[in-house]
Amino acid sequence: MAKIFIDGSAGTTGLRIYDRLLDRKDLEIIVLPEELRKDESARRDALHNADIAFLCLPDVAAIESVSLAKGSKTKIIDTSTAHRTNDDWVYGFPELTGMKEKIKNSTRIANPGCYASGFISLVAPLVENGILSKDSFVNSFAVSGYSGAGKKGIAEYEDENRAEIYNAPRQYALTQEHKHLPEMAKISGLSHLPIFCPLIAPYYSGMEVTVSLFKKDINGTMKDVKEVLESYYRNSQIVKYVGDYSENGFLSACSMSGRDDMEISVHGNEDRILLVSRFDNLGKGASGAAIQNMNILLGLPETTGLVIK
Repeated sequence: MAKIFIDGSAGTTGLRIYDRLLDRKDLEIIVLPEELRKDESARRDALHNADIAFLCLPDVAAIESVSLAKGSKTKIIDTSTAHRTNDDWVYGFPELTGMKEKIKNSTRIANPGCYASGFISLVAPLVENGILSKDSFVNSFAVSGYSGAGKKGIAEYEDENRAEIYNAPRQYALTQEHKHLPEMAKISGLSHLPIFCPLIAPYYSGMEVTVSLFKKDINGTMKDVKEVLESYYRNSQIVKYVGDYSENGFLSACSMSGRDDMEISVHGNEDRILLVSRFDNLGKGASGAAIQNMNILLGLPETTGLVIK
């Protein structure tokens, strides 16, 4: 029975991973008493005794945990941004070409960021297949539920006396310095950081990431874009190409809430193309992806314990 430790189990992602693993009969979860949750010695022992450890911590604390695990055989899945562009770590998006095998044979997995997952799922296949040049300048916008804002943000949105401004979508990262930008560019194979405009909206979970392209931006046609994405995800049980599917001309950002899969669609026309990725920011965008990576490390079917349509 594999032993699992979640370092940082009190945060949103950590709590969700813990809750979802509780009913797994094939796993033993190492749990520290509340008074030892931040104790360095206790954490070191737990990290060394685990077969797989999830790090659900701020970047600095995650780096500290990796140091504490030094000398052990523990495989680490880090959900922070600390190691996502580190060449010594494998990026945990198994659907990318050759990535599943790299994850399987690695001991250090960097779990993708939520927005980054959506962006990379759309752009990486096009760069890989020459539809987009690596020197392309790409624009993207995205909408997310407020559960991605962390405990403080969730509390603000769920406060019955919240300010009126919380009742509509709010754009942020206005300085174009969002923490996911480096991984979005590097993992997609782009030479330039994209323009990225994220919005947080007053619903709990679900994410919609859109990449917009002009005809002049691509090497090929809209049909070529569709064929590349359809072929790329044809054998995936988790990331699915759904063509130009919509809900009567609309695309709800919360349609994938509570699920661990992802839907890719293509809209627009020959001159102006919209690529859309929809998923749960807490599912394929966080805990679902982490569990998928854990399953791969354990040699299990990657959908084990996941909520897939």
